[in-house]
Amino acid sequence: MKLSVVGSWAGAIALFFLAAPVAAQQGGAGKVAYVNTQAILKQTPGYAQAESTFAKEIETYRGEVQKLQASLDSAASDFEQQSVLLSPTQRAAKRKDLEAQQQKLEQRTQELQQRASGRERELLDPIQTKVNSVIEGIRAAGNYAMIFDVSAPNSGIVTADKSLDLTQRVVQQLKSGT
Repeated sequence: MKLSVVGSWAGAIALFFLAAPVAAQQGGAGKVAYVNTQAILKQTPGYAQAESTFAKEIETYRGEVQKLQASLDSAASDFEQQSVLLSPTQRAAKRKDLEAQQQKLEQRTQELQQRASGRERELLDPIQTKVNSVIEGIRAAGNYAMIFDVSAPNSGIVTADKSLDLTQRVVQQLKSGT
């Protein structure tokens, strides 16, 4: 799950142009900076444990789906071997059973995906909220008009002045607990 301070590059540019006149009226220059939230998250206390817990739970879900798939594959193989010996009515009944088993597999897979998604949010939302809070605090204290997330997909940022990178400052604040 990726954390994004500003969703899209176009939206960020629009926000910048909206914020610039306000900053100019207040005597500010509309400063901008950037962070790499993926790097921040990886160094945030509690993130490694949350990631490890999530990975273990996902592995459990995968195991369950694999067992269901193996059972379905075995039943399909048995059907293929026996289908010549079965009457048309028996073949139709077996086919219907296989389709029901396939549907059960798909339904369970979807349930597990939803459970995994919810669990990921449960584990990461508190960490992401804390990261966002620290970034917002730094933005306000530094009088930045906006802070871009260079790790966000389609951020549009190809290169930037390294002196505008606040990533380590955010990490230090998170680790110090302030």
